[in-house]
Amino acid sequence: MNAPANIAGGTAAPCITLASGRRIGPGCPCFVVAEVGNNHQGDMDTARRMVREAARAGADAVKFQKRDTSALLTTEGARAAYGGPNSFGTTYGEHRDALELSAAQFAELKQLAESLGMVFFASAWDAPSLAVLADLKVELLKVCSADVVNVPMLRRMAALGLPVVLSTGMSTLAQVDRAVAELSAGRGGVVVLHCNSSYPCDEADIALPVMDELALRYGLPVGYSGHERGLGPSVAAVARGACLVERHFTLDRSQRGTDHQASLEPDDLAMLVQLIREVERAMGVTEKRVTQHEAAMAVKLRKSLVAARDLAAGTVLAPDDLTVKSPGDGLSPELWDAVIGNSLTVDLPRDGQLLPVMLAMPVQTGEPDTPDAPPAAGSVSGAEPEIRRKAGAA
Repeated sequence: MNAPANIAGGTAAPCITLASGRRIGPGCPCFVVAEVGNNHQGDMDTARRMVREAARAGADAVKFQKRDTSALLTTEGARAAYGGPNSFGTTYGEHRDALELSAAQFAELKQLAESLGMVFFASAWDAPSLAVLADLKVELLKVCSADVVNVPMLRRMAALGLPVVLSTGMSTLAQVDRAVAELSAGRGGVVVLHCNSSYPCDEADIALPVMDELALRYGLPVGYSGHERGLGPSVAAVARGACLVERHFTLDRSQRGTDHQASLEPDDLAMLVQLIREVERAMGVTEKRVTQHEAAMAVKLRKSLVAARDLAAGTVLAPDDLTVKSPGDGLSPELWDAVIGNSLTVDLPRDGQLLPVMLAMPVQTGEPDTPDAPPAAGSVSGAEPEIRRKAGAA
């Protein structure tokens, strides 16, 4: 499907530079976000520990969630009974209030995160919460999947002129089109995250190839917000081009609360960061080439043309005169057709390697595969002393 006229599609995605100098986009290291959310359970000591554990794991950022219950819920919604094992209050309003941290606590956590070299940001679920984040001078905002269709909130975010991360769970492409258009008006930059808003999400429902469609459709940096229990899809997303990966984070997956089962514990987060960095290193070279280590290995493991029996000078080489054996520092067997029918200029003992200067007619041995690789097997350069030794020539 083609993007609508007001959406930039099919262009190279621009990198976004944050106020701290961190960059998000193609060619930059994947920006790994530890999504604390409300997994701190409303406890500041837990929140501090989670920030420190995220830094220890190597995360680039910690993300929280901010809500103002009176602005978020109707009176009826706040008073609705809310029981069950994951409840922190007898009503939904009490439950939400119990999980909230104050603006002052957010300020402290922001200072802590930045002192540990991470970016601090949050998703604002309502206008008062967005004002709190603006006052804190966060350098990045998050639109949660629930607010993809919240046009007034999207416009408030765009008006701040900050870079925005947009999760796209529960959304159609038409809804994402509208959200991207609204946020792009702010000119702070937009990162679009592929997301399935199931907690946890079954791997069969993740649909990672949708990332490709988002990238082509919007021409913006694309990332992945994962809610699976494992690590595989998040790592695969990086191999597919995700410039940002966000995963929910918890100190203990067995705690009560709706997000913990889809969250990573500290050691899991550290493993995810390690795997992402390994994938990035593996994606650094984009053309087929022979490395120096491979060239050295080829000498050991590949094979050379050698005499199948003692051969006298003047022998016109037939297939039965030659065989193929390791090591691979002689004439390559890929030149078999060029050698058969050629004649020897020297005696060649059984198992002696056949080299170019032993042949009456010149043989083109080719060039090294890489400029910094060792000389190709069979190269004439500097070979005369070695030829005399192997051939037993005087």
